[in-house]
Amino acid sequence: MSLPLAGVRIVAVEQYGAGPFGSMYLADLGAEVIKIENPHSGGDVARASGPFFLGEGDSQFFQTFNRNKKSLSLDLKQPAGRAVFERLVMSADAVMNNLRGDQPDKLGLTYAALSHLKPALVCAHLSAYGRDNERAAWPGYDYLMQAEAGYMHLTGEPDGPPTRMGLSMVDYMTGITTALALSAALVGAGRTGRGRDVDVSLFDVALHQLTYPGTWYLNGGHVTTRQPASAHPSTVPCQAFATADGWIFVMCMTEKFWQSLLEVLDAPALASDPRFASVAGRAEHRAALLPQLQQAFRARPSAHWLAALAGRIPIAPICALDTALDNPHVAATGMLQSLDHPQGPLRVLSNPIKVNGARLPGRACPPMGADNAGLLAELGYGPGDIAALAQAGVL
Repeated sequence: MSLPLAGVRIVAVEQYGAGPFGSMYLADLGAEVIKIENPHSGGDVARASGPFFLGEGDSQFFQTFNRNKKSLSLDLKQPAGRAVFERLVMSADAVMNNLRGDQPDKLGLTYAALSHLKPALVCAHLSAYGRDNERAAWPGYDYLMQAEAGYMHLTGEPDGPPTRMGLSMVDYMTGITTALALSAALVGAGRTGRGRDVDVSLFDVALHQLTYPGTWYLNGGHVTTRQPASAHPSTVPCQAFATADGWIFVMCMTEKFWQSLLEVLDAPALASDPRFASVAGRAEHRAALLPQLQQAFRARPSAHWLAALAGRIPIAPICALDTALDNPHVAATGMLQSLDHPQGPLRVLSNPIKVNGARLPGRACPPMGADNAGLLAELGYGPGDIAALAQAGVL
């Protein structure tokens, strides 16, 4: 498959989640992503993240975020390691890191520190709070951003405690945002011959994703609050409903969908009630409408409602994780991928992007330093040089 980023080389000083998730998108799209891993710490800490390991120095967690990458073990703090790094940078299009905000300057990973090697170089920085404020040196993780940016206030039942989302969505959104910023900067560098720094932080992305509730508050002081059953703050009905044997989620976002729901429910009283005749009316009279809908949905099992409404209105079953992944639709659409791995086939989720209608290919990330010999030879290091670097603890 001809991939859009083929021929692009990205050096990634990264570990764990957000940064590797973003650079994996770039690798999936064809970029040569070279992970720089510290040989004295066991490399990316995700290699030791359990509970499911794939032999020494590898895990299912690590492979989840590092498909299609290469690994170069390198001590950037040793002069000889820095020399290798700079030679590698001269062959690269971008340097990406997800270090604490005060570290890129200290390690010389900025455009100011590297542009003399290649003026068109792009330097992408993903950090917790950014590099240019009083929190630059603060460590930070996804859950902290969910707490401070208001997500936990918005998630869960109204009478429940603050609740985080079940997945580290701020990490993932920040990784993809960084991949977008890096890609945009590469386009600019290709046009002008000059690179730049691009910065993305977990905190900024978390705030930006507040979207319209943020706009509502900033312009009118309206504080969006939780609704029962994960309901939408302003559109009704748009929420979870219990059925006779489970749960479904129903979204009547338009008048057309509401009318389709009324046809299937065969509820003339709802259809003739003037309080529910418009989107605004249904929102205003939510408390009167929802008990009637809840009673109707509880009368039949989920399969009945899905058969009657799927394709007519937006509706979905509320699935446990195993049911979600065992869904025949997931396999039929190619969203499951099997990677060759020394421990045996490794099943993972495919990249959601298609190129010319085809899913992107996948390759398991190799052991730490597996690409040392090939990359260093390409950079002009002979076998004796490589052996000496290894002996000195640089590799």
